[in-house]
Amino acid sequence: MEDNKPSLTYQDAGVSIETGNALIDRIKPHAKRTKRPEVLGSIGGFGALMSLPNRYKDPVLVSGTDGVGTKLKLAIDMEKYDTIGVDLVAMCVNDIIVTGAEPLFFLDYYATGKLNNDHAEMVIKGIADGCEQAGAALTGGETAEMPGIYREGDFDLAGFSVGVVERDLILDHSSVAHGNVLIGLASSGPHSNGYSLIRKVIEVSGASLDQPFSDNQSLTLGEALLTPTTIYVKPLLQALKQFDIRALAHITGGGLTENLPRVLPDNCKAEIDLNSWERPEIFNWLQREGNIEQQEMLKTFNCGIGMVLVVSEEQADEIINSFKLQNIDSWKIGHISAEETDTPFVEYS
Repeated sequence: MEDNKPSLTYQDAGVSIETGNALIDRIKPHAKRTKRPEVLGSIGGFGALMSLPNRYKDPVLVSGTDGVGTKLKLAIDMEKYDTIGVDLVAMCVNDIIVTGAEPLFFLDYYATGKLNNDHAEMVIKGIADGCEQAGAALTGGETAEMPGIYREGDFDLAGFSVGVVERDLILDHSSVAHGNVLIGLASSGPHSNGYSLIRKVIEVSGASLDQPFSDNQSLTLGEALLTPTTIYVKPLLQALKQFDIRALAHITGGGLTENLPRVLPDNCKAEIDLNSWERPEIFNWLQREGNIEQQEMLKTFNCGIGMVLVVSEEQADEIINSFKLQNIDSWKIGHISAEETDTPFVEYS
């Protein structure tokens, strides 16, 4: 080392190890409230340890990873950081549940230019909230300070979850048959999909995130758009125990048009009645202000249906009543019919 040169530190480069360590201490209580009996150890180790629940006889692990897309940009613009973590968990665990799997644990990746522990703790609190809703343990994660990659105030999120399902209870399209009924579970709004188009609509319409959205003016447009993604795990795990669920489809990016065919066999189509459910007002606003054609809406947004169940006609009413008892809105939105095609598709009426 040359005496006439300054001695550089990691702090000089814009990264504070001390700030990162302080964040770990602040998030430990949030992780603790999500702990499951199978978790071994605690936050802060090099790897997260977890045993499989002993009630599974032939367990199969199911994994899923996702982010929240440009919904994150709206959260940053509004300086509202406490619910975007729920979205992060939801996008992963809602994918896992469609196989019939119970989410076991979740890890997050939080990357930023300069760590703000107040903002980071709010984000991770939201992640813990989502984990509680899903019954998954928050077993760890990674926080990265990367000056030069992210602009001041920006950050990014990604998540990863692992679940477990009995091998003979894995959901696939093998039991889906012509005549099966489609039940749609209500979404809370756009969830975490289509936000690049949403932001474009805001731009071209000249709308403001703080303008009143509801009739009673108690909700702003920004708050409506940041409504957290619904986590369907616990009610669906209960339904899987009670009923003969043939398949589940998480309605994410691509809407009903792209996601429902992913769980259907060949030589069939899903016929959906667009008047069978109540579409949340936020989708009407987006379509009107963006002059978006109906087919574009259906292949971009969930349009009010966040999860679809494929069930036997005989059980459909009982299943809907069971969701009603849990204060979950659901509707018969269509059925499966035969079609001479190698590629399943959705037809609307």
